[in-house]
Formats: sequence, structure tokens, C-alpha cells
Amino acid sequence: MRALQAFLLIAASLLSSQAHADNKPAAKPAKAPSVSNTPKLVGKYDDWKVATHVEAGQLVCYMLTQASSSVPPVSGRGDVTLTVTQRPGATRDAVAISTGIAYPPNASVAVQADTNAFEFYTAARSAFSRDGHASVVAFQKAKQVLARSPNPKGGTVTDQFSLKGFNPAYTAMNKACPAK
Repeated sequence: MRALQAFLLIAASLLSSQAHADNKPAAKPAKAPSVSNTPKLVGKYDDWKVATHVEAGQLVCYMLTQASSSVPPVSGRGDVTLTVTQRPGATRDAVAISTGIAYPPNASVAVQADTNAFEFYTAARSAFSRDGHASVVAFQKAKQVLARSPNPKGGTVTDQFSLKGFNPAYTAMNKACPAK
């Protein structure tokens, strides 16, 4: 999204500069994506970030952290993130892990927050908590989260996430998007 915005701004600038140089009116540049849909950082809380964006006219708040380790490393895999999302008046405590791995059909991810264990279901390159609220309650008391996912090369890949800063980030996210 940011790359597209930057490209459109550069293209518009070049078209405008060329028009002034030629003394001819420039072709109308493509309209850049709405700024209101651009994520806005609310704050950083140790290992967690809180941000908002507008989706279908509604404010959405989310908090995220990146995996502190992934074993074994999987080549071509992008950032691995753990996210909690709040949508006012809709789903609360939606917990997801974006892994950069295309999961096979009907795969699951074993998630552990200290002694609490959860099974996340998968879709495409993400895993989702079946009970986000229970996951959040466990995260509030834990120090780390381990997620064990099927490795596309066989075996399992284990991602570790720090929960340092989770509670203040969760408070800030709920303040930005209070329940209705």
C-alpha cells in the first residue's frame, strides 16, 4: 500500500514537472488512495505497536508484534506477526498470526501462552484464534507466545512472540476503539 502511494505521488510529480517544462497541461494523475485509510500509529509499548485505520467507514484498532524468533528459518518467508484487532460494535479481540507460509487445507497452528494452549484454524497465510477473548486473557498473564505451524518443507516451524508491553498496548487499543 505504501509503495503504491509513493509510486502514485512520484508519478503525479513527474507528470506535473513535465507539463510545466513543456508548457502543456498535464494529464490528470491517478487519484492516490485515501489518506484516512492509511494506518495511524497510536503508540509503541515495548514490543507492541498500536495503530488505527478506517475500513468501510469504520475505525479499526489493532495491536501487533513481530516474531522474536522463528525456528527453523524458512526461506522466502516475510514478517511473522501476531495481531489483536478491535472493531467497534463488531468482533472484539480478533487474534491472528500472519505467517508468510501458505497453509495446506484444514491445517491448524498450536499456540501456547505459558501453560495455556490453543488451536488456531488457518486460511491462506494466516492462523486465527477460535476464541480471541480467551487468547487475550491468557496473553495478559503470560510472558511469551509460541506458535507451532506446519512447515511447507515438512515438520514444524516454531515462532516465538514477546508479550512485553501487551497489557498497556491492549489498554491503548481499547481506549482508541471502545466497545459499544
